[in-house]
Amino acid sequence: MFSRGDLAKIAVALAASVLAGVLHFTGSSYVAVFVVGAVALGGLAATIGESTDHLGAYMSPAATGIVQSAVGNLPELCVSIFALKAGLVTVVQASLIGSILGNSLLVLGLAFLVGSARHKVLVFDAAGPRMIAALLLLAVSALLLPTLASLLHLPAGGHEDKLALVCAGVLLVVFVVSVLATLEGSQRTVPADVHETGDHWPLWLALAVLALAGIAALFVSDWFVEALSPAIEALGMSQAFAGLVIVAIVGNAVENVVGIQLAARNRADLAISVILNSSLQVAVALIPVLVFASYVMGGVPFTLVIPPMLAVAMMLAAIIGVVVTADGRADMVDGAALVGLYVIIAAIFWWG
Repeated sequence: MFSRGDLAKIAVALAASVLAGVLHFTGSSYVAVFVVGAVALGGLAATIGESTDHLGAYMSPAATGIVQSAVGNLPELCVSIFALKAGLVTVVQASLIGSILGNSLLVLGLAFLVGSARHKVLVFDAAGPRMIAALLLLAVSALLLPTLASLLHLPAGGHEDKLALVCAGVLLVVFVVSVLATLEGSQRTVPADVHETGDHWPLWLALAVLALAGIAALFVSDWFVEALSPAIEALGMSQAFAGLVIVAIVGNAVENVVGIQLAARNRADLAISVILNSSLQVAVALIPVLVFASYVMGGVPFTLVIPPMLAVAMMLAAIIGVVVTADGRADMVDGAALVGLYVIIAAIFWWG
């Protein structure tokens, strides 16, 4: 029923989750809880991704794509909610933007590097990336414009909470429209044939594994966030860097690995779809959901006014994404440029 790969993923996720719980309840080092929790979240993300793959055998391709995109962001959603409850708004902002930057720059760049190293030049249909880039530019604008309104002391800058609700509502409407387009046959989410699995799990098993992994992600996210602040202080890194790089990469472990693997197999269209759609789902679905959730939970509201450098980094990522994918071809130079920009941005935020 389970393949060796399935068992390995589940074993890593289970062992790391149990160890994270033991370290948390025994009062062990925050750094240890932070590191083991990150490994556990990555393992749970892989397990969630595997279970949704098998679940796709019982749904239409369009519905499978929607479920894969939504459930794939579950670990990051859990971490963000607990971080908001803890008042770590900077970490949440950085992790969400880090997810977009990580996929649009680092993972896409690595996919181009790995794919072109094996196949010289990757060729793909540029129509899909152009559509994703357009929606990403909308999402970037929803973050950039409130930030500029605040910085320039415009009248709207004094109503950033209400402006955040308006922008979040617009992004959710765009997300619903894209979902409806997908269900009508237009491919706008992660393709259902991303993972080439052989024998599929029974429906009850796929649902059971998905539910258990989701519950485990809730507990591990709570422990991970509790250890986050003291751990990053002990490690000498800023909250912005921890969110931008570590939390973002952990939360998108599935898409990171799968996208690079697809590029290595010369399936450039699917690789780019997986990678960029992950960024898109965070931008047009996860961010607005967290805006509304912050008001439901109470405490510090999650507005869309972000540090100016994060806004500039997002705009640069969106623009370079359009430039690199416009001609439907990618090589090692394109990959190196994307990864290089990501490293520069990450280095800037190491100190905060």
